[in-house]
Amino acid sequence: MALPEIAIPFIVLSIIWGVVGLVAPWFIPKGPNRGIIQVMLVETAFVCYVFWLLTYLMQLNPLIGPQLSNETILIIGHEWGDKSWLI
Repeated sequence: MALPEIAIPFIVLSIIWGVVGLVAPWFIPKGPNRGIIQVMLVETAFVCYVFWLLTYLMQLNPLIGPQLSNETILIIGHEWGDKSWLI
């Protein structure tokens, strides 16, 4: 069974940010700021991933545009001089 098209970016970006947040901190050389750098990598990966994920999911289900009543549509058509509202 093939993956749906929306799953491919999800999997690829999950792997990328997973590597940055879970694998990269293990390769930081020893030094006085090693812990801080590791925390920064994990937090950066988490925040960037969540930001991307929320943006991606919002685009999958966009907000519904304004819903106009029939009366409003007729008034707009009349005021703008559009005669297609007569049909």
